[in-house]
Amino acid sequence: MTALQTAGFAHPATNAAAFGVSRGMVVADFGAGSGAYVLEIAKILHGEGHVYAIDIQQDLLKRIRNDAHKRGYTNVEIVWGDLEKPGASKIADAHADLVLISNLLFQLDEKEPPFFEAYRILKPGGRLVVIDWSESFGGLGPVKKAVVKKETARAIAEASGFGFVHEFAAGAHHYGLVFAKR
Repeated sequence: MTALQTAGFAHPATNAAAFGVSRGMVVADFGAGSGAYVLEIAKILHGEGHVYAIDIQQDLLKRIRNDAHKRGYTNVEIVWGDLEKPGASKIADAHADLVLISNLLFQLDEKEPPFFEAYRILKPGGRLVVIDWSESFGGLGPVKKAVVKKETARAIAEASGFGFVHEFAAGAHHYGLVFAKR
């Protein structure tokens, strides 16, 4: 475990188990960042299924590509996209089993577009997982005014057509919410 994981931060392996990633799934990670979730999900999939790493930062996408290649993960696809724009994931309608939005909402000016995009690409009954900072923690996380409270994330998800399934412990400084496409 890294120092951040032991300090109570979100742990990709624990969280992926909590939101139910399993072999054969098609998963999209919106705002993949450093790729911690992408690589953990690819590991769980064992080459059966597919994981899309979608981000606007090309340097991070290159890092994910390199890390996936080094680990022999052939089921990782890199997608450059601005998730505040419609169709940004470039994934076909009703194609994915699960969409992960982790530590992304606090960075966006427009919070709704990723939810609409998730709804578009998820199969009926597909799941949306939202993990984000629960507070600013004195500058440890995002600035206080950028924090998206879990109640706000839930309201946006429900307004986008998702039904709330459950909440899970995503780490001492994060919340985790699971929704299903209605």
